Amino acid sequence: MWTAFLRGLRIVAIPVACVVGTGVAMAQDALAVVDDYLAAWNAHDSVAAAGLLAEEVRYYDAAVGTPVEGREAAKTQVIDAFLNAAPDAVWTRDGDPVVAGDAVAFEWIFGGTNTGDWADGTGATGKPFSFHGMSMFRVKDGRIVHQADYYDALGFYKQLGLM
Repeated sequence: MWTAFLRGLRIVAIPVACVVGTGVAMAQDALAVVDDYLAAWNAHDSVAAAGLLAEEVRYYDAAVGTPVEGREAAKTQVIDAFLNAAPDAVWTRDGDPVVAGDAVAFEWIFGGTNTGDWADGTGATGKPFSFHGMSMFRVKDGRIVHQADYYDALGFYKQLGLM
């Protein structure tokens, strides 16, 4: 009786170990994709950054409220918009990321100098800025399928002299 019971435990333990191992690998892969994305932003390479987005990516900026849908739209309306307006932009983590399965979240600091025009036609202010925020990513098949950013937009606009 005990032998059959112990054999049953071994059978159950193997799949659980495989599932846990798979979850850890998925989390490491998701973090690696997001790390590469951050590195592309900091290299001011919008093509490389956009290349890490899924074709059907959904980008949500809480300050704007309306999601941007699709890789090309995210490249032009988000990545290019920020990198053109602040060619010296630096995006850094503020603390350790939280990673679970296909999700990665972290707080950050984004800063630079507004020497270029914004995509909406707002002219360059020439002013430096630095603001805090938080991002949440979902990664599938090695690409970012969802990004949501939450940040101090009011503080950002005040630093630029726009409010």
